[in-house]
Amino acid sequence: MSDSAKQTNANGLWIDVEFCTGCFACEAACRQEHDLGPTEYGIKVVEQVLNDGQTFNYVPIPTDICDLCVKRVHQERKRPACVHHCMAQVMEYGPLDSLLELMKRRPRSVIWSPKPRPRKRPYDDVKEQMRSVRTL
Repeated sequence: MSDSAKQTNANGLWIDVEFCTGCFACEAACRQEHDLGPTEYGIKVVEQVLNDGQTFNYVPIPTDICDLCVKRVHQERKRPACVHHCMAQVMEYGPLDSLLELMKRRPRSVIWSPKPRPRKRPYDDVKEQMRSVRTL
């Protein structure tokens, strides 16, 4: 089993949605770490406005691009970028069973474990075409 498959199966991301402040640091950190384009998200903070504008919720939602920063975590021995840069400290990374214990204490939280998809950028085809033209 590959490192990324082991990491995907055993670890996850815990997010305490009750105390997310909506600072979007997780989005920015992910975009920087993975060189994402302006319309690509590894994690997306969704803003909910409820009760005629009296209640605001910010909910960070990892996308299918997210691989929990497998290179950063395994090769560099760092936490995922979103966790490291979360200003409200409402995100944790680790084994799913440990995250479940956090969730028991914080009921308005979620655990997410990725099944990443290969990422294809709109301009990847253009880059490939340019490479083939140069080799002619």
